[in-house]
Amino acid sequence: MDKHKKLSARDTKIETVQSLAEKVMRAKTMAFVDYQGLNVNQINDLRSKVKLAGGELIVAKNTLMKRALSINHLPFTINFLTGPAATVFSYDDEIGAIKTVAETAKTTGGIPKFKFGFFGKDFLDAIGIDSLAKIPSRAELQAKVVGALASPIRGIVNVLQANIRNLAVVLSEISKKQS
Repeated sequence: MDKHKKLSARDTKIETVQSLAEKVMRAKTMAFVDYQGLNVNQINDLRSKVKLAGGELIVAKNTLMKRALSINHLPFTINFLTGPAATVFSYDDEIGAIKTVAETAKTTGGIPKFKFGFFGKDFLDAIGIDSLAKIPSRAELQAKVVGALASPIRGIVNVLQANIRNLAVVLSEISKKQS
């Protein structure tokens, strides 16, 4: 095929659906958001924040996204995917990108709004996605686990050090009396 030959609209759509289907398959979680009301700069800012959180924000035609979802056998109702919708894919941390979108919505007056999403292959409505966004991040949870594990160890160290300190104080007092 000639490299300079342009692809037809149909071929472009087929490639887009294949690309979206790969992203859907690779994503740990997905959220569909209504971004209507955000300007271009806000969308680009959100896109870069989502990327830093280990995800990707894509605006694609709903019909192409529906095909990508059906290729991956994900259950959804066609009524959910209407109007302007951006897709947030979380690749590394299951909720990192979703939390980023929720934090942005707090600063921009509730926009973007969650429509629905998927956790693995499980369908979640907007309330379920909002609940996911409220879960502490992986780093916070890991810090809490480390803190919970380290707390008893610190207690044991303090108890053992107290005996040594008390012994040092007693020996110091005995040496003062003998001097």
